[in-house]
Amino acid sequence: MKWLFPLCLSMALLAGAAGADEASDAPAPDGLRLGGTISQTQSAAPIAGEPRDGGREVRSYPEQPPVIPHSIRDYQVDMRVNQCLNCHSREQAVSAGAPMVSITHFMDRHKQVLAAVSPDRYFCTQCHVPKTDATPLVPNRFKSVEEVINEALRERQEAGQ
Repeated sequence: MKWLFPLCLSMALLAGAAGADEASDAPAPDGLRLGGTISQTQSAAPIAGEPRDGGREVRSYPEQPPVIPHSIRDYQVDMRVNQCLNCHSREQAVSAGAPMVSITHFMDRHKQVLAAVSPDRYFCTQCHVPKTDATPLVPNRFKSVEEVINEALRERQEAGQ
């Protein structure tokens, strides 16, 4: 009877090792790109190109963060350095010819006005992205406020109201 436990344990380990080989190459689920198998290394999608033509874009809704009209490749933004503020800070904006960060970035979450950019708004790329000609990963059916209002007005006119 003493030999039964080691025998069962070794059988279980052998079965587990065989199962692990089969599971190591199991298919990975497809996400926005093909999953392949777990043992395969998929190449990353190419990085989107440089920003489109310069200049500001019209915002689609009032609270939309503006897009970044220039390249930010290799910009350092971490807890100690925010390279965006080299041009967009209150002190440098005029001499750099860049728009100053919004006044809302000097408020904390309780609407208290601060002397410096709020830590809540310090990491610019949480909200702002450079504008590129990147292909959308998923279809976009977003409509601007004007499109929604015009559509509603058109429907009212068609209904005779």
